[in-house]
Amino acid sequence: MASVTSLTAAVDAHLATALTATLPQTVGDPLLRRSDRADFQANGILALAKKERRNPRELATEVVANVTTGRLIQDIEVSGPGFLNITVTDTAITTNLAERYADDTGRLGVPPAPHPGTTVIDYAQPNVAKEMHVGHLRSAVIGDAVVQLLEFTGETVVRRHHIGDWGTQFGMLIQYLDEHPHELDHQSTGATEVTGEEAMSNLDRLYKAARRLFDTDEEFKTRARRRVVDLQAGDARTLASWQKFVDESKIYFFSVFEKLDMEIRDPDIVGESGYNDMLAETCRLLEESGVAVRSEGALCVFFDDIKGPDGNPVPLIVQKSDGGYGYAATDLSAVRDRVFQLKADTLLYVVDARQSLHFRMVFETARRAGWLNDDVKAHQLAFGTVLGKDGKPFKTREGETVRLVDLLDEAVERASAVVREKARDLSEAEIAERGTQVGIGAVKYADLSTSASRDYKFDLDQMVSLHGDTSVYLQYAYARIRSILRKAGEVRPAAHPEVALHPAERALGLHLDAFGATVAEAAEEYAPHKLAAYLYQLASHLTTFYDKCPVLKAETPQQVENRLFLCDLTGRTLHQGMALLGIRTPERL
Repeated sequence: MASVTSLTAAVDAHLATALTATLPQTVGDPLLRRSDRADFQANGILALAKKERRNPRELATEVVANVTTGRLIQDIEVSGPGFLNITVTDTAITTNLAERYADDTGRLGVPPAPHPGTTVIDYAQPNVAKEMHVGHLRSAVIGDAVVQLLEFTGETVVRRHHIGDWGTQFGMLIQYLDEHPHELDHQSTGATEVTGEEAMSNLDRLYKAARRLFDTDEEFKTRARRRVVDLQAGDARTLASWQKFVDESKIYFFSVFEKLDMEIRDPDIVGESGYNDMLAETCRLLEESGVAVRSEGALCVFFDDIKGPDGNPVPLIVQKSDGGYGYAATDLSAVRDRVFQLKADTLLYVVDARQSLHFRMVFETARRAGWLNDDVKAHQLAFGTVLGKDGKPFKTREGETVRLVDLLDEAVERASAVVREKARDLSEAEIAERGTQVGIGAVKYADLSTSASRDYKFDLDQMVSLHGDTSVYLQYAYARIRSILRKAGEVRPAAHPEVALHPAERALGLHLDAFGATVAEAAEEYAPHKLAAYLYQLASHLTTFYDKCPVLKAETPQQVENRLFLCDLTGRTLHQGMALLGIRTPERL
């Protein structure tokens, strides 16, 4: 199926032709946008008139005389100082939507990006042997939505989950496991039956016991520190114990991501340890090129514009004075791997805004080293904090960080209550399934409908509300459409370009036409909130259409089919748009 030219692009091309006919030597942009005065407004003539030293209204009038009206443009008039207000025909709207409807690829006629590349996206980065908390939510949810958006536009996307699986704390854990070898044994039979909850319970119990011993027993502390040296030296027995912690943690990670309805693949998990073999060479390359210098024994990169409160430069420490490597060495090695091995054009990091200075320094170091340049760019998609209803960072009543699984379970519980209250013909199993889809969707949408850089309040009451800008509102809009189509029985949706449209139908149709442009913008700017806003407006247009335009009781058979066609295309667009945000759209609610 060929891509469908949007109405915006078609009108823009008509106006550009008229501009060329009016001013053959000048290239002008009509600057077309949607308008509440007409279907579209073109503002470009004002700038063009200034450049040509012409009266803008007179120039606009000449351009209008060169515009061909007909199947596409119904009316065009000069407004104000020289704006053009354009109204398209009902036929053009329905014909355009019919072309989208006929696309059997599921893309709704949306073209891929003209020049796709390769993006490596670093997101969903939990820590081995530690519980995932509310702070891990945003990286996972935003990252997953950006992956879906980029892949839809044709980008080759390589996922990377940079898990925290290395560091000094593993000496303590490995030594304790060595001395208590059955601590990670499973109670249930067979590893396949181990639940994420059991895996985390084992890890949590072992971590607390090891920490207690480390803090109170000097001899154990000495043995634990020796184990760190063994780990970093690649001692086989120590690495085997370390691997047990990684494997146990993965059982837990996968259970949480499954709860989040998110695909995390094992080959995409390349933690800090994955770059160990590159660290020494990264340091050598930086030092030999003069990008990094020795300062008090440490290998550092300095920046003119980054200074501490005392006015002294704050360096990026790539290697510590004791020879150990910090996060900078790992992150710079990851840049090298992603650029030279994975052949990325873009490196995207979905990481908490509080790490912005670190990434700014890492990216600048990589640029100085020649690993990043005009053709290969790195970008941190920095996200804000999840807040409680009180506007403070989200904590439990005891002041502890909220466990992610508890938060998701509560969302599903609340959503299930809403579904049960509204359900007419759903079984208990269906209520449980829909409750999960609505609850997880509510959590994701609340996050994604806010610009990533902003903090947002985690308010479950608002999230599962049927009113306002929530995923439940969108899911119910989709379920309503499916219900109408079921009730239509033998009457099939069909486009009838000859049927006149009600203003509510026109508004819905023009908004449907903007889906492709919205997806392209959301992908290009890594801004899922722009797609969320579009989908909410789409559901709002549908509500108005539903209130003003009877579907099954329309005046003529052609109008019934045309309105069913509008409903069906709206449903498909909602379904596809929500899928790009990682949210399910149940057929019945």
